[in-house]
Amino acid sequence: MEPIKGRGSAHNPKNRFLDTHLEYDVDEETGELERPDTQLLTDHTSEIISTNKSPDISFNVSLNPYRGCEHGCVYCYARPTHEYLGMSPGLDFESKIVVKYNAAKLLREKLAKKNWKPQTLVMSGVTDPYQPIEKKLRITRGCIEVLAECNHPLVIITKNYQVTRDIDLLSKLAEKNAVKVVVSITSLDKTITDTMEPRTSRPNRRLKAVRELSEAGIPVHVNIAPLIPGLTDDELVPIMEASAEAGAESVAIVPLRLPFAVKDLFVKWLEDHYPDRKKKVVNRIKDMKDGKLNRYEFGERFQVEGPYAEQIKQLLQIHTKRLGLNHDISPLEAKHFRRPQTDQLRLF
Repeated sequence: MEPIKGRGSAHNPKNRFLDTHLEYDVDEETGELERPDTQLLTDHTSEIISTNKSPDISFNVSLNPYRGCEHGCVYCYARPTHEYLGMSPGLDFESKIVVKYNAAKLLREKLAKKNWKPQTLVMSGVTDPYQPIEKKLRITRGCIEVLAECNHPLVIITKNYQVTRDIDLLSKLAEKNAVKVVVSITSLDKTITDTMEPRTSRPNRRLKAVRELSEAGIPVHVNIAPLIPGLTDDELVPIMEASAEAGAESVAIVPLRLPFAVKDLFVKWLEDHYPDRKKKVVNRIKDMKDGKLNRYEFGERFQVEGPYAEQIKQLLQIHTKRLGLNHDISPLEAKHFRRPQTDQLRLF
């Protein structure tokens, strides 16, 4: 299939758990799959905070207002999660968005319970809380309003400039040392991001977000994520320099992960857009992951090894020191936490 403008995936691979499969119509003139419109589906979950005990992940609790992501990043490791919903990790993932409309209400009720112990909550850790539909639905903002009301520590991870909309609330949390925003930057090259991350904010807008958040007194961290060896690795130092100049306090490099169907989606994207680099990219990924495109071992899923990985690690250490990054990073505080009022208490 030909690439679809405005979508990261060029097809809708089969769900590995199902025998049935949905195929999108193909435009007879262009040879492309017809670009699907975004559909919003209601999530009826009664639990809003997810917990994990994985040694691969640095946080214990997270909140995801949306399942699926309009950003359409072709490499997104969250794509296979749509298979648990009976859909495809391809076009379904970026066009069928499952929405937790009552997220703020559920969050308020959860934090009001006496057995809730405040700890750093990550939003979202899976799909982007500021994907385009958030501009209209404002579900992420509703959740942050609850967290700001009760001074609950929060880390936000996003690729979208839209996070600056909520500076008023994030500033209140920053006064209590209870917030950090992580902005992910993959490349400074718009020609790469236009097809690889079609509906994200462009690189200059993400750097603008870093600057505006920093100037508002909100701590900002930049993830160079994902690092794509053989394609974006030559931009590591320029991204670090641009991040430092924009006011970021710290920077980390997160190597590419390609679980399950994401491997084929990403390789297809390389064939469509960078066929001359495909072999180099694939071989360098394998060099870091014991000859594989992905590692599934519990505790080692995010690990990389080998000479190339060591080179990247040393480069990070050298340039963060040169740029004054990654020094004296204080943990977020929960000591100012106060339980929010529930809707029932508000009646009195």
